[in-house]
Amino acid sequence: MTMKVEPMSLHHLDAILSLERSAFAIPWSRGMFEEELKNPLARYYVLQLESQVVGYAGMWVVLNEGHITNIAVAPSNRRMGIGKRLLEHLLGEGEKMGVDSFTLEVRKSNGAALALYGSCGFVPAGIRKKYYSDNGEDAVIMWRNHG
Repeated sequence: MTMKVEPMSLHHLDAILSLERSAFAIPWSRGMFEEELKNPLARYYVLQLESQVVGYAGMWVVLNEGHITNIAVAPSNRRMGIGKRLLEHLLGEGEKMGVDSFTLEVRKSNGAALALYGSCGFVPAGIRKKYYSDNGEDAVIMWRNHG
């Protein structure tokens, strides 16, 4: 199987929107992705498996910090290392740009994501109470620092 990570572009959006609806209770809209692709602070990447988009990840880079905004993998392609490959790609790209700390928020109940982030050096640093608007669930704030 051929896995390839490349920068997200407008031609990926139909596949991304389908993936988004299957992965999240509150999916992003086409307009939200279009705005992110124009945002000079944002970096988004897709992972293609045999030329089909099966995952994507994004972050904002502000000075020396990377804020990971999204990581999503199609439900039928989970547990194949795709999320980890995308996260490692974000971290590597951020480090090339001088990022020395990364942060993200993740649902408190998302054990798989918490384990993924922990395996890549992220540690819990706090809670955002009632962060998610669909059910009021708390988010765990996680950080990964270098140096």
